[in-house]
Amino acid sequence: MANGRCRLHGGLSPGAPKGNKNALKHGRYTAGAVASRREVADLIRAMRALAGAADDAE
Repeated sequence: MANGRCRLHGGLSPGAPKGNKNALKHGRYTAGAVASRREVADLIRAMRALAGAADDAE
């Protein structure tokens, strides 16, 4: 709340959690996962280009 108190309980806000827990990266946005998705996207792009070249040759 604007006055710094909990609207339900009336107490002061305890603030942010200690440490850097909110910056923990996991799952979809880890460097490994991003690299894997980028690699798969590159492979799909190459396959589509190859299929397009095969269609053009016919």
